[in-house]
Amino acid sequence: MSRLSRRLFVAAGLAAPALITARSVRASTEVDVELVLAVDVSRSVDTEEMEMQMRGYAEAFRDPRLAEGIAGGPLGAIAVTLFVWSDWNIQHTLVPWMRLDGPASCEGFARALDGASRETYLYTSISGAMDYAAKQFGQRFEGLRRVIDISGDGVNNSGRPLAPARTETLEQGVVINGLAVLDRTPQPSALLAGLPPVDEYYRDEVIGGPGAFLMVAEGYESFAGAVRRKIIREIAAVPAPGPLVEREFA
Repeated sequence: MSRLSRRLFVAAGLAAPALITARSVRASTEVDVELVLAVDVSRSVDTEEMEMQMRGYAEAFRDPRLAEGIAGGPLGAIAVTLFVWSDWNIQHTLVPWMRLDGPASCEGFARALDGASRETYLYTSISGAMDYAAKQFGQRFEGLRRVIDISGDGVNNSGRPLAPARTETLEQGVVINGLAVLDRTPQPSALLAGLPPVDEYYRDEVIGGPGAFLMVAEGYESFAGAVRRKIIREIAAVPAPGPLVEREFA
């Protein structure tokens, strides 16, 4: 090995620990909760309903009670990201991870939602959404709790079976909560197929983990109120024991 090669080798060896340390610091920013919001945009969600969903999430993050809830945590900060999902291979992150620690950052998240694209697709792959959501954790933050919040108005009909996806996600210590929307005008195909009511399906097949719960929006008109109540409960420093299923009416 030449003298120059030895110098480069030593320099690389000295730089590597610093690089690893820097990456570790970036990846280990602690927050009270890492919250992944997974929003259904399958064909059962029309343009108006998609807008109701996005507006509902934006309104939730503008609610002063949400900022107060964040401030009450041990670290006083949470990390949130939002993606939309449909078919087994369609998951699009609309708002990347953001650290929220007060009204200003919550407003920033709400504005990001205001400006996010509105898109709808075809099928409903809750299993694909779970798989994608589980991979989002630990990228930039390290939460004392990790929560996936899946909202939707239909059952899994695309991609792999839901049960193994759910099991694998829960084995990572992730809590899965649900927000089931009861569509006032369900698709005729759903009625003919004899599918279970969406709220029962989410309760029995989707949610799981310590303290998991289901919020039911009785129609998209009640979506905004359901989202507010749900996220405030999810970010509580010590989530109080509550009902397994809560309902929001317009």
